[in-house]
Amino acid sequence: MAEDQATAVMEPSAVEKQPETAGAEAPTVTITKRMMVAIDESDSSFYALQWVIDHFSNLLMTTEAAEAEGGLLTVVHVQSPSHHFAAFPAGPGGATAAVYASSSMIESVKKAQQEASAALLSRALQMCRAKQIRTETLVLEGEAKDMICQAVEQMHVDLLVVGSRGLGKIKRAFIGSVSDYCAHHANCPILIVKPPKEITT
Repeated sequence: MAEDQATAVMEPSAVEKQPETAGAEAPTVTITKRMMVAIDESDSSFYALQWVIDHFSNLLMTTEAAEAEGGLLTVVHVQSPSHHFAAFPAGPGGATAAVYASSSMIESVKKAQQEASAALLSRALQMCRAKQIRTETLVLEGEAKDMICQAVEQMHVDLLVVGSRGLGKIKRAFIGSVSDYCAHHANCPILIVKPPKEITT
């Protein structure tokens, strides 16, 4: 059932390397070694992580043989940037007023974000450890779609996996979709895992 929920059915990707000279050895096959799953507080992102664990665990296990050739799963969470001010509507005609936050308030917000990130990554690590998946975690700050694509490029990720929140056409047009953006801008193949209808949060 879960296999039907993925946007694209995908076998472990293999890339053939062509020999440099004619008549040389047969092409070799390289198996996907580094996968990245982007998570946030939504159930759909954790569904995507579970989907990867269920379908790619044989490539990512922490056995000694896997360590030698080894796949690695990177779980990434992107925090919103902390701003020193907030803009509020201040009257008719679209006027706005900026309210500057005190340094103690900014530190309080940062601490709350760090605690939320730690809780999300702890949950993700528990899921991975239960299946003995080789996992690393990464917390970034900024616009999620941009930071995920940058991390993919810098870390030479072989496959990016994201969940789909199932936004309607109007919401997607106004607020955008991280999965849509990554599908067009990530520098690697991307798998968008669509959860069952009862999990779309």
